[in-house]
Amino acid sequence: MSVPTRSLTLTALPGIPEVLPGSDLAGLLAAALEGSGLKLERHDILVVAQKIVSKAEGRYVELATITPGERALELAGITGKDARLVELVLRESVEVLRARRDVLIVRHRLGFVMANAGIDRSNLASSAGERVLLLPTDPDGAATALRAALAHRFGQAPAVIVSDSFGRPWRRGVLNVALGAAGVPALLNRRGERDRAGRMLEVTEVALADALAAAAGLLSGEGAEGQPAVLIRGLRFAAGANPAHTLLRPLDEDLFR
Repeated sequence: MSVPTRSLTLTALPGIPEVLPGSDLAGLLAAALEGSGLKLERHDILVVAQKIVSKAEGRYVELATITPGERALELAGITGKDARLVELVLRESVEVLRARRDVLIVRHRLGFVMANAGIDRSNLASSAGERVLLLPTDPDGAATALRAALAHRFGQAPAVIVSDSFGRPWRRGVLNVALGAAGVPALLNRRGERDRAGRMLEVTEVALADALAAAAGLLSGEGAEGQPAVLIRGLRFAAGANPAHTLLRPLDEDLFR
């Protein structure tokens, strides 16, 4: 469970430069922390945008190198999307769930149900041309590696969340969710606890990492804000850590199939 708190502070880390393939992301984050006069403290949580993790991993693809197959051409005709992009989406996915004009919803190979397999061109350098960016290879692994690297530098291991913006069924708009997490109970099981009236909680599980990612998204933004890392301070949790993939609902619990 989380320990009750009356306030949280969220601080966007300024001065993070354009991240390039092979960049020392932990070093860039450490420099941003130090440039802000901040030192990591126990229980700190660092929310990092998926995009800079993918950039550091070099997860770029040039559309000019992609030849669409028959299925991609078919779906491109339905959705109106670039057939080369659709081909990439198919390569990153295990199942196409919905295809209609301007919409392509898939189950990503990592288990996420999302539009376009998370592939996009936003916030890429203008010189990128027809280059697109894929999701990180292993978001939980990336969060774990960043946590370890920052602990080595500061002597204090922050929780790390790798976040991305998602649409949601039946609701308009996007908000940030956790693709990867380390050092935090991404899914907080409160079943067996008592509510204020003494009734036992039977089904309550809290998507804590998603809630933290959404809060950080208020500062990191979706456009030209240029603030891809946010430090959250003030939250305490007594539950053990679990990774972000625990947030994924198993296929046999899929209520919409």
